Amino acid sequence: MKTRSRRLLILVLVSLLALAGYVAAGPWLAVNGIRHLVASGQTGELWRFVDYAQLRDNLRPQIREQIARGVLPSANRIGSGKRMADVIDLLAKPTLDAMASPQGVATLLTGSSLGRRAGLPQGAPNDPLADAETRYESASLFTASVPNADGDTVVFEFRRSGLGWKLTGLRLPAH
Repeated sequence: MKTRSRRLLILVLVSLLALAGYVAAGPWLAVNGIRHLVASGQTGELWRFVDYAQLRDNLRPQIREQIARGVLPSANRIGSGKRMADVIDLLAKPTLDAMASPQGVATLLTGSSLGRRAGLPQGAPNDPLADAETRYESASLFTASVPNADGDTVVFEFRRSGLGWKLTGLRLPAH
């Protein structure tokens, strides 16, 4: 009986260590999952690693702010604050819909908006997450930072979703 209890205890400890290792490796699994799906053109499967509703909610205030900065200089011609907010929402909606979609995420990761890796042959697909600077910001927030074409940093935010991790936000450069 004593040997059986010891084996059970060892089995439980090994299982807990394996689970902790899986959870700790989760963000890198999500980043590599996104990279693989984008590279193979399987953008319809990105839902496994991207929470589009949270991504849209995260991007909405950033995009509205950037549009507002462009609209404010001509605000006197637009009129009331309510009308200006309506114009900003009207301009922001298609941008949000485009960015927070499987094709939008794939375009962001393969297009020229993010900086190309040094030494990448001409015509080779861009894969900015390959050299991303990654770190845990908290137990449930992991970030991958990459430069855009202008040299500013775009931060991909991954949050825990059950035992896995999903892309839930982007921190866009502020200009």
